[in-house]
Amino acid sequence: MGFGSYDESEQKDQDVDTDEEDAVDVHENDHDGDVSVEGDADTADLVGRLSEMRDDED
Repeated sequence: MGFGSYDESEQKDQDVDTDEEDAVDVHENDHDGDVSVEGDADTADLVGRLSEMRDDED
């Protein structure tokens, strides 16, 4: 079989033996809650500060 070709017979009836005990639990550390941000700066102040920080890097 050449590069890029596809043979369906190779993909058919594949049996995979999996062990559920070793599986990763993607919901193990799920959290429900709220996020809040406290601060006095408005968007214009924050954008201005970001611009200053970028100018300092140069």
